[in-house]
Amino acid sequence: MNPLFKALVDDAGLFPPTSLPFGDALERHRHDTSPVLTHRFLCPASKLDTLRSSAYVPARIGLIVDTPQVPDFSDLPVDIVERRLERSPDGGDLPPGVRLFYEVAPDKAVAGLPERVGLKVRCGGLTADAFPSAENLGAFIRFCVEHSVPFKATAGLHHAVRHFDATLGVDRHGFLNLVVAVCEAVEGRDPVAALKSTDVGGLVRLAQAVPAGTAVEARRLLVSYGSCSTSAPVEDLIALGLIEKDV
Repeated sequence: MNPLFKALVDDAGLFPPTSLPFGDALERHRHDTSPVLTHRFLCPASKLDTLRSSAYVPARIGLIVDTPQVPDFSDLPVDIVERRLERSPDGGDLPPGVRLFYEVAPDKAVAGLPERVGLKVRCGGLTADAFPSAENLGAFIRFCVEHSVPFKATAGLHHAVRHFDATLGVDRHGFLNLVVAVCEAVEGRDPVAALKSTDVGGLVRLAQAVPAGTAVEARRLLVSYGSCSTSAPVEDLIALGLIEKDV
C-alpha cells in the first residue's frame, strides 16, 4: 500500500465526539485490522486502572496525560506519552522505546528537543475556535520540517478532504490535506495551499505522485494522528482509490 497511509491513524475512540464507553472502545479496537491504523489505543492516564482491570489490553498504548503527574505505566505496553507543554521541554524519565510528544499551539512550536521527543498539534475540537487556520497549521508544519521535529496531530481530522462543517460554521482540516501538506513542505514548497485545497482529484493526484523518498521523510515527521473513528479514514481512502478495499 502507499507508504503515506500505512500506520497513520491512532485509535482515539474514548475521546470526543465519539466518546465510546470504555468496554465498547476496547472491543472495537480488538477487531480493527486495517494497516492504515497504528493499532495504538489512546488512553487517558486517569483511566489506566480501568484498562488494567480489563480482560483485553491492546498491544500498543498511547498514554494521554490528563493527571498532574505521569503515572507509572511500566506494566503496560505504552510506546507514546502525550502531554501539554507547560514549561521548558525535556525528555523526562522515559523507559526505552517510549516517545514523548508535547502538545503546543501551532505558533508555539519549539526546536532543539531531546531524542525521542516531538510535538503534538490540535487540528480542531468541539468549537470553531479550536480549529487553527491553514496559515497557522502550515507555519507549524514548515517549522517541524525545517527543524526535523517529529509531530503528531489530533482532533478535527474526521475525513480525508477539507470541508465546511455547517454545525460549527468552520472549515474542517482533512487528513489527506495534512499528509500532502507535509510532503509539500519536505520538498521545499509552501504547505498552505495543500491545507486549503478542496480539490479532491487534485489532492489524490498529488498523493499518488509523491516520490518514495519524500513519503518516507514525510511520515518520519508526521508520526500519526488520533481519530475517534477508526473506520472513516479507511473508508475515505478506499473511496478515493488510495488504498485497496481488501487491504
